[in-house]
Amino acid sequence: MLSDGEILLVAREVKARSGAALTREMAGAVDARLQGLARREGFASSAELIAAARTRPEGSLWNGVADALVQSETRFFRDRAQFARLHSEVLPEALGRRERVRVWCAACSTGQEAYSVAMLADDLRPDGLNPAVKIVASDFSARLLGKARAGLYTQFEVQRGLPIRKLIAHFQKAGDLWRISDRMRAPVRFEQHNLLKHPGVLGRFDIVLLAHVLASFDVETRRGVIARAADTLHPGGVIMLGAGETLPDGCDGLVFEAGLVRKGSTARRVA
Repeated sequence: MLSDGEILLVAREVKARSGAALTREMAGAVDARLQGLARREGFASSAELIAAARTRPEGSLWNGVADALVQSETRFFRDRAQFARLHSEVLPEALGRRERVRVWCAACSTGQEAYSVAMLADDLRPDGLNPAVKIVASDFSARLLGKARAGLYTQFEVQRGLPIRKLIAHFQKAGDLWRISDRMRAPVRFEQHNLLKHPGVLGRFDIVLLAHVLASFDVETRRGVIARAADTLHPGGVIMLGAGETLPDGCDGLVFEAGLVRKGSTARRVA
């Protein structure tokens, strides 16, 4: 088990690289994940891994530590109510406003959210013509992005939130796995991006999905992530948060209402 001092060191390095806030209560889970990384890197223990990371100035081991500890919980069509709203209201409004709609799935993990958006966009095809919805999905972790780009999911993963009719329509069996169809992959582009940095290189967006992303950050980092995401919005664009999530204090110039964040002259915060 890592010592308190080692946990504090790991927390500091992980926060600096990814923004994620680790606590002492998470020590057991942190140690378990780092044990696996230590074995892959040829170390006998997580403590030995941390000792080596201290001596490597290029920081490659610390980057691996942060990658191993980023939260990767996701599933298809997570937050049913929000996806229903995306399908019935948010996407149609954006398509009515602009010929081409760009959606950013921030912290996309292994890709289920981005592919869920692609399936919703496919449902909105007028007269069989695919609407011009393009999806940029980003994550801090190259490891998670590799799986997202592959588009291969286990039986357990496709059973978590994916309706059987969408499984039949958009996936093919690949041995023991399921592969997302090329049609659903076509509108999605995966990019490595750290939410601590400004996302300007990704372009501008009509919809930004930030559901269940902010929980791993402290309040100051949350404000920064929201502000940078808002900077990417086209006029009329929205940020969608997860069920039960709200804006942190201090997000001036933004309006929050029923899970949507918009730019506005005044901000209304929900406790």
